[in-house]
Amino acid sequence: MAKLYFRYGAMNSGKSTGLLQVAFNYEERGQRVVLAKPQVDTKGDNEIVSRLGVTREADFVIRPGEPVREQFRRIAAGEDPDALLERVEVQPVACLLVDEAQFLEPEQVDDLFRIAVLDGVPVIAYGIRTDFRTQAFPGARRLLEIAHSLEELKTICRCGRKAVFNTRRVGDEIVFDGEQVAIDGEEVWYESLCGTCYLEASGSKLGA
Repeated sequence: MAKLYFRYGAMNSGKSTGLLQVAFNYEERGQRVVLAKPQVDTKGDNEIVSRLGVTREADFVIRPGEPVREQFRRIAAGEDPDALLERVEVQPVACLLVDEAQFLEPEQVDDLFRIAVLDGVPVIAYGIRTDFRTQAFPGARRLLEIAHSLEELKTICRCGRKAVFNTRRVGDEIVFDGEQVAIDGEEVWYESLCGTCYLEASGSKLGA
């Protein structure tokens, strides 16, 4: 039976880089992969963007409220006119890779589980567990609940300890108020911190 995998980690833990490496590994062996990302993640538009500078266009973008399994099955069969990449021939999909999976809706995560179990296609979802207030993203929470396999991708804090929290910065200021989703860019950026450094920055508070 194919499985749903959730590979999670704080910002800068190499999630997108890992996804692109897995895609490369499959394709190097002549197997077909499908790449997807939520529309909410506007960084790179329709591309999956690694912080190392490697990018690749997604095969499809998951829109809010859209059934993922239905769209995936059309693309897998070569029937979706909205697919972002044209394929010369249709071959079985060896793996579905999803970037920024924390932005998915719980029902969309359930669809990933159905793709693995009912359609027999392994699904590897990459994302972060919690936001800058240490609160779980709905998609990440659902993945933690139902994924067959959980794997933590590690990165380090500025102090050298293991980083577990994501702090939001506007300029040089760390902020603890605001909407859950704010894509990093010119004004907003994120720093991964260990528990000690996060508590020092937040005045020993957890969450909003």
